[in-house]
Amino acid sequence: MPLQDAPLHLLKEAVPTDGLFAGKSWRFSPQAFPLSPELYKELEALGDRLWSFQKACNDLYSLSAAGRQPAWIAELLDRGKPPELVEFSRQKAFRNYVPQVLRPDVILTENGFILSELDSIPGGIGLTAWLNATYANLGSPVLGGATGMSDAFATLAPGGDILVSREAETYRPEMEWIAARTGHRVCDAEGYGARTDKRQAAYRFFELFDLQNIPDITALQSAALQGEISITPPFKPFLEEKLWFALFWMRPLRDYWRRALSDRNFNALQKVIPKSWVLDPQPLPPHAEIPGLGIQDFQELAGFSQKERELVIKASGFSELAWGARSVVIGSDVPQSEWKDAVTRALSAFPTQPHLLQRFHKARVFKHSVYSEETGTVQEFPCKVRLCPYYLAINDKPQLSGALATLCPPDKKILHGMRDAVLVPASLPCAD
Repeated sequence: MPLQDAPLHLLKEAVPTDGLFAGKSWRFSPQAFPLSPELYKELEALGDRLWSFQKACNDLYSLSAAGRQPAWIAELLDRGKPPELVEFSRQKAFRNYVPQVLRPDVILTENGFILSELDSIPGGIGLTAWLNATYANLGSPVLGGATGMSDAFATLAPGGDILVSREAETYRPEMEWIAARTGHRVCDAEGYGARTDKRQAAYRFFELFDLQNIPDITALQSAALQGEISITPPFKPFLEEKLWFALFWMRPLRDYWRRALSDRNFNALQKVIPKSWVLDPQPLPPHAEIPGLGIQDFQELAGFSQKERELVIKASGFSELAWGARSVVIGSDVPQSEWKDAVTRALSAFPTQPHLLQRFHKARVFKHSVYSEETGTVQEFPCKVRLCPYYLAINDKPQLSGALATLCPPDKKILHGMRDAVLVPASLPCAD
C-alpha cells in the first residue's frame, strides 16, 4: 500500500505561528521516509543495545573514580570540567542516574548504517512529535504514531518544567509546542534556581558547559541533592562526551565491555560504532603504533593523502563547539593545509578539550519526493539521509517513540538540518 501524499498547503498551515526552530526553516516533502522491514527491526534492537551501553559507560566511570578500574578513564573524561561539577556528578545519590532520552545520529550507508554519535540531550524532540502528528493526521503510518513522542515525553519529569538556556534558545519553540501537549512548563534556565514556584521535577534542556551562564545553578543542584526536585538528564558531564566511542574500541577495555554488554550486544555494536580514537599527543614507545592507523604519533595524520583522510575530527564535549557540527572537520573534504591545522589544534587542545578521531563512512544516496519552493510541485530529490531515532525510557526500558529523517543534498558530507534539507518523520514498513 503506497504512502499517502501530504498536501503542501496543509503541511505549511500546520506549522505553529512561532515556528518550531527559532529563525530556522526547512523544505517539505509529501511523504514520510519509508523504513525497510530490516532497518526497522535493527532500529528497534538498537535501543536496548544503546541503553545497555549508556549504563555500562556510567558504571565504568564510577568504577574508575572509585579506583576499581584504571584511574586514567575518569581523568580523561573529566578533562576541562570544573572541579565542583565533577564532585557533584559523583554524588552517591545520583550513582545510577542516566539520561532518559537517547538519540543516535544514524547515517544510512550502502551496507546498512553507522552511528556518527550518540546524544543524550538532543534537539528535535518537539519537531519530531509535530511531524509525527501532522503526517499521521494526513494519513501516513509514521513510526510511533501521531502521539507516540508526546506520550513518551510526558512520562519524563511528569508535570514538571523544561529548563531551556539562552544557548539553546533556537529549540525553545519546539519545546513550547510539546509542553502544551504534555503538561510541562517551559522556563528560562537562568534564574530558575531562585524561583519559588519550582515544580517537583524538571527536564534539563541545556548542555553542562553552559552552567557558567546560569547564576542560580548552585541552588538548583542543592535542591536536587536534597531530593526537593528530580532533574533529568542528571548533572553528569562525563556521559555527554563523544569519547565513549573511542573507549569502546580500546583493547584494554574489551573484556569490560563484553562483560557489561554481553557478547551479543558487544558484537552488534561493533558493526555500527565507527572506529574511533582519542587524539592524545602523549608519545608512544618506539616499538608501538596506534591500532588501525599504522602510525606512531597522531601528528603523522597531518601528512595523510586525501585518500587516507577518510577521517573525521570533532570536539568531544563540554564546549559550545561540540554540538551542531561546529567543530567537525572531514579530512577528505578539506585541503591538506586545513587538515594539518585541524590535527594540530586538536592535539594542542587535549589538556582541556579532548577531540575525537573517527572513520568517515560514506552515506548512500536515496531518491525521495520533495516540494519545489518555487512552484509547489513535487520533484524527485536525490539525497543522503541522517536518521535520528528517539528512544525514551519508560519504566527503565527504552521505547522507540519516533524518528526524524534529515534528507540532505548529495554533495553534502556533514548531514544536518541545513536550510536546503528536507525534514520528515520516518514511516513504518508498508504491509504486503
